[in-house]
Amino acid sequence: MARRTKEDALATRERLLDAAELLFQAQGVSRTTLQQIAQAAGATRGAVYWHFEDKADLFNAMMDRVTLPLEAANRAGLRATHADEPLLGVQQTLDAALRLISTDLRARRVIDIATRKIEYTDEMAAVVQRHLASRRTFLSDLEHALNAAARLAGRQLVLPVAMAAQGLHSLVGGLIEDWLLEPEAFDLVEAGRNLLLVYLTGLGLGPQCEGLAGAAAKQRAGKSARAGLK
Repeated sequence: MARRTKEDALATRERLLDAAELLFQAQGVSRTTLQQIAQAAGATRGAVYWHFEDKADLFNAMMDRVTLPLEAANRAGLRATHADEPLLGVQQTLDAALRLISTDLRARRVIDIATRKIEYTDEMAAVVQRHLASRRTFLSDLEHALNAAARLAGRQLVLPVAMAAQGLHSLVGGLIEDWLLEPEAFDLVEAGRNLLLVYLTGLGLGPQCEGLAGAAAKQRAGKSARAGLK
């Protein structure tokens, strides 16, 4: 009986998160109430507060289902950079993130909500803190990778490393937002690879980008070959 009760509670929690995803995307976070989420999930408002402290806690739990595994992969990818290929982790991390967004419907929906359907009001302070913590960790790892690549190349970046990392972070974020507006407009993963190559070359890391350029060319060739078979 205790096991059945626990399974029922977990099922209710998942229904609440599913309902929140759909409502947040359809009408925005600020315009969605906990009562509406409860009704859509076939639960009571009390059930919402049993599982979540408030809307921010529910929002972060919704994010956890998609982005926590991705955030862990990002950190692992950037920190596992090989000593002789310090930019490889950056490319692999970017590829993994963009591929997930472009192929996984839930990931796409949650990223869309997190970037375009939320207002950072006082009510959502916990969400802001989570966003800032994730951003700071990612920027720190980017700085480490860029510094390692510059040392290997025996060159100095054309920008301070903190600014270079921020620029790359902004480039990727802007690319994702543009793609979410019109997913059919371009291939997200291919665009990410090519823009990464151009950006890193502009920073003065051209000699370290040969492997990345080869990977991008191989991807384009494979895509052309698949298109020819259709």
